[in-house]
Amino acid sequence: MENIENGTELKMMEELTTNAQQIQEQLLEEILMKNAATEYLSRFLNGHADRQLFKKNVPIVSYEDIKPYIDRIANGEPSDILLAEPLTEFYRSTGTSGGQPKLIPATAEIADKRAILQTLSEPVMKKYFGELEQAGKSLELMFAKPEIETPSGLKSLYCQLLLGLIRRDEVVTFGSLFASTVVRAIKFLEDHLKELCYNIKTGQLSNWITDSGCRNAVSLIMKPHPELADSIENICSCKSWEGIIKKLWPKAKFIRCITTGVMSQYTEQLDFYGGGLPLVSRFYVSSECIFGINLEPLSKPSDVSYTLLPNMAYFEFLPVKKGCQTMSPEVQFNGLSDHHESTEMKTKNQDIEPVDLVNVKPGQRYELVVTTSAGLYRYKVGDILMATGFYNNTPQFQFVERQNVILSIDADKTSEADLLKAVTEAKSLIDPLGFILTGYTSYGDTSLAPGHYVIFWELKEKEGNNNKELDPKKMVECCYKMEESLNYIYKVYRKQNAISALEIRVVKPGTFDALMDYYVSKGASMSQYKTPSCIKSKEALKILDSRVIGKFFSPKTPA
Repeated sequence: MENIENGTELKMMEELTTNAQQIQEQLLEEILMKNAATEYLSRFLNGHADRQLFKKNVPIVSYEDIKPYIDRIANGEPSDILLAEPLTEFYRSTGTSGGQPKLIPATAEIADKRAILQTLSEPVMKKYFGELEQAGKSLELMFAKPEIETPSGLKSLYCQLLLGLIRRDEVVTFGSLFASTVVRAIKFLEDHLKELCYNIKTGQLSNWITDSGCRNAVSLIMKPHPELADSIENICSCKSWEGIIKKLWPKAKFIRCITTGVMSQYTEQLDFYGGGLPLVSRFYVSSECIFGINLEPLSKPSDVSYTLLPNMAYFEFLPVKKGCQTMSPEVQFNGLSDHHESTEMKTKNQDIEPVDLVNVKPGQRYELVVTTSAGLYRYKVGDILMATGFYNNTPQFQFVERQNVILSIDADKTSEADLLKAVTEAKSLIDPLGFILTGYTSYGDTSLAPGHYVIFWELKEKEGNNNKELDPKKMVECCYKMEESLNYIYKVYRKQNAISALEIRVVKPGTFDALMDYYVSKGASMSQYKTPSCIKSKEALKILDSRVIGKFFSPKTPA
């Protein structure tokens, strides 16, 4: 990749990426100087802030290993048992991509690093899209807390869309954290269009919006706009909603959301609704840590690489062979969760040497391990990345998949990426029929022997009101296409009848909205929500099964 254009605003990025090794070493030293005396690290370092001792003695861990310390802090013990810097809050992970929500310690320093991330990103966006702040407003769908006061929990979304429509001629960017939220917002807009237009026409907010914060925010700009309401209704009355985002917000330059990893399943829908607007994944972040930035925001979602920022955390990488991921506590095996190994057991079994940031090799896959100033020490994030190259002396990575989302019936192991590939190839068979796949998930059904993979699909017509009937023969072909696309080991066990035929269950429109509502009601953040690739919750499975409108099975064993 060529260097970013010169300029004082970009000097920091150039220095960071050029001096990556030095910055990483200094950062680790600072973390150890601050935290070596904590109860957790003193078990391994005896109070010494030594980098080599850290790598030799401190084990590589997952969340369950540090959870007892986090629980103690959450229950009132001093936070210095885990970190020296004062704890300001806990971030709550989504709890949908790999299990239960996690509480992640956060400090003032972490907040400062998020501000630095914005500073580093702004000149990149300016290079490709110009002065966005001067051009207009950003319609960014955000949710500070779970909204569970209404059956759908969507008061905030309703009001944000309402304000976005009222100011439609000022909006230059549209998006949310994840692609799934943007797609959900468009579907919500379609379902509530008449009510939204009535609010705009009359200047009165619907009575069911009772939250005072929402009502007060809307009241600041709400007044009767009958011509605007008529214009919006006219735009949305077309037979197809293809390009509707560009039509409703004509000055929009791009759609901002994460479209990598499991979110790539939504790119087809966003392309359909976006009318040619670029899909921009700006950052690689999680509740645990800030990782990197996309220096080429116009890259296609499938080509996006993130440049890791060496000042955000100390990074290590465990080499991973494709198809040989280690089973984790979240893996569904014979319908049950595997027992979690203790730190001591994992330490004894660790014969894979982690690689430092600057020593990764392009083309190699790695599991990401981070050490932060907020109490995470050699912590496995659970993400599998592939090194794609370097920007100056700093590596760039593509997000491949989550380590801990795997389907398994016997000794087969189907990863998140494997599943996405199979679904993508299978749905291509129904694209010519005018259907869009709006959501999918899976689980391993072992209620009968042998067990089999169950894949839930929600479909939407590109045009019309979902009155078109599915072709059973075509859906059976989709089942077989999925099996053909799965890995060698799966096919071996299918041939041995250790796994029975793959099943696709088609669910009613709106089912995946109901699934999201369930997870939000359990504490997941709406803006962070990701549809789980593999269902482990019995309650969530009931929601899906209660809305099934068609079941289809693979007709034969894959070759």
